[in-house]
Amino acid sequence: MRGLKSTVVLLVILVGLGAYIYFDRNREIEDPNAKPKAFTTLATDDIEELQIRNASGETTRLQRAGEEWQIVEPVKAEADNGVVGTVTSNIGTLEVQRVVDESPTDLKQYGLEPARIEVAFRLKGQKDLQRVLVGDKTPAGGDLFAKRSDENRVFLVSSFLDSIFNKTAFDLRDKIVLAFDRDKAEGVEVVSGTTTTQFSRNGTDWRIVRPVTVRADYAGAEGLLTRLSSTNMLTVVAEDGDLAMYGLDRPSTTATVLIGSSRASLLIGRMADGGGYYAKDANRPMVFTVEQALVTDLTKDIGELRRKDLFDSRAFSATRVEFQRPGATAAFERTDAGGQTTWKNAAGATIETARIEEALTKLSSLRADAFQAMVHPSVKAPVITATVRFDENRTETVTFARAGTEVYASRMDEPGSARVDATAFDDALKAVDALK
Repeated sequence: MRGLKSTVVLLVILVGLGAYIYFDRNREIEDPNAKPKAFTTLATDDIEELQIRNASGETTRLQRAGEEWQIVEPVKAEADNGVVGTVTSNIGTLEVQRVVDESPTDLKQYGLEPARIEVAFRLKGQKDLQRVLVGDKTPAGGDLFAKRSDENRVFLVSSFLDSIFNKTAFDLRDKIVLAFDRDKAEGVEVVSGTTTTQFSRNGTDWRIVRPVTVRADYAGAEGLLTRLSSTNMLTVVAEDGDLAMYGLDRPSTTATVLIGSSRASLLIGRMADGGGYYAKDANRPMVFTVEQALVTDLTKDIGELRRKDLFDSRAFSATRVEFQRPGATAAFERTDAGGQTTWKNAAGATIETARIEEALTKLSSLRADAFQAMVHPSVKAPVITATVRFDENRTETVTFARAGTEVYASRMDEPGSARVDATAFDDALKAVDALK
């Protein structure tokens, strides 16, 4: 019995020691250099109303609606949740750098009567606002004088908070020019004057479908979406303006994001008096200005937005290639077995893999310098036509021809032709001739 009791006692001690070690290791270690918080029990997520009076005297009031913030004064508008979140998080983590005066007799010397900036907030379940007053910078400029409205003491807070708290209504509002779900976008249509350019997206593949059907440059098409989804207003001109006054009754340019049967359209009017262009989201009443660079990007020539690579295939994806020259045709086919890649010609003879991959690499690197709507007459007498099969039996055919010192190319599945760098083409042609 005595042995059993000893065992139980030892077991209890062991369990207690293990628990102590576990909790000691996992307890939060307090930072000895940490500054005290101005609001010690404040949970940022509990803030549901915010009021900011900035240094110019403008007051903006906001309210939380679920996960979103709304501006309710001086205008009713959607807020920029990121900017508002930065304000509320800095209220929650506001540190007292140092107390400079426990019982001040003159708050004016600190810029606190009246306060230069006042930030007020109301917590969930409370009726009254709590306030933090922000005054002048210290003579050295590293900190700001501040105080809570319900306390006498004056303390210092970091000077970077000046830019965080000193916000206008415009700073706090959502300034995105066009609201849409980027991931669901199926296409973009830009109407500028009498020209309509339309892009269609299928997964990661972009095509221009108007005014011609051609491959689109992926970066260019995605760039249009990015510009429309991320560009901010420069200024808000009117919350509900007369469209004719801003040239928006007959927009010079309209950019529309296509999402199923729905549309999100940005209307561009005339040039703004202070720079940029007047614009509006067709689904919202406000008139605002946008930078000229946005209009430039939306009205690019279609040639800039076409894919410049003449081939979609690459050396590693090609499984068969056929070269047609005047009076001669050469075909090569790839087989993969036992981890080895083998290329053979039509007669069954093995071709050195490095040589054919060099030819395919140089061909697939050819790019259009410029496009023309009509097929160049020289293409009727081609120098070479290359047909490549790749990626589960996809096939593309490109024909090359010379006209003096110029080289032109035409894809079977696209209208018109493209001008190609003659030196790069000659280099590719030498690699093809080396396969004989």
